[in-house]
Amino acid sequence: MTSVSTLLSQVLQFDTDNRRSFPWRQSYDPYHVLVSEYMLQQTQTGRVVEAFSNFLSRFPSVHDLASAKRQDVLACWVGLGYNRRAVALQNTAKLLVSEHDGIVPSDEEALRSLPGIGPYTAAAIVIFAYNKRAIAIETNIRTVVVHHCMHGESDVSDTSIATVMERLLSEAERRSLAYRDLYAALMDYGAHLKRSGIRVSCRNTSSQGTFKGSVRQARGVIIKTLVSGTCSVTDRHIVPCTRQTWEQALSGLIRDGMIEKSGGGYVLCGESAT
Repeated sequence: MTSVSTLLSQVLQFDTDNRRSFPWRQSYDPYHVLVSEYMLQQTQTGRVVEAFSNFLSRFPSVHDLASAKRQDVLACWVGLGYNRRAVALQNTAKLLVSEHDGIVPSDEEALRSLPGIGPYTAAAIVIFAYNKRAIAIETNIRTVVVHHCMHGESDVSDTSIATVMERLLSEAERRSLAYRDLYAALMDYGAHLKRSGIRVSCRNTSSQGTFKGSVRQARGVIIKTLVSGTCSVTDRHIVPCTRQTWEQALSGLIRDGMIEKSGGGYVLCGESAT
């Protein structure tokens, strides 16, 4: 078992020559961090890089995003998947403008009251936007902690990982290391371990299942079709899935407030002819 002090030294040594460069690490503007954390939910960093820059070019401020048309927001989200995140992000922007003077909160509890923000995203925002102490646990951090501090054992809970993280944070404070630098280094080192073939099993991780022919794929195709200007979606020939899957995708999007019926088909919410 690696001691916390030794682990932190090893992580920082790796970070010296191997820190990854991402556009969201070039700015600690809270709005930029907010956008990046929504995009990074369940999405690989490589797919987010271009989308992040394009999104900020189109919506440079929280006020621009709050006042944008839903179709324009979804158009900038194409390729990232899980389109409900784009809707949640815009709804959050509207709440920030109406209830927070356009300022992203620096408090985890306040952040968790906003649409689409759970424990990890709230913690990540206060860490990277405000350099505040918080426990944020994602797949790369799990890999580092379990591999080095728990003998690679299986079925490790996030509660156990959080205990180690508390000690790591204390050691980082002793060395006057910024919280955001600690987390960036841990994530990059964890990604390196995974590329090296290190795999860990934790209670809080699960497989997303097969994408092809899934409800998730059908939802994405429906949104992409409607964003492109098609006035309705009435059949499933554009994605290989069962009729039941197609109907589940449509009903789910209606339930999530993303599409609505219009005539004999469907349109994005708010895009119906008046």
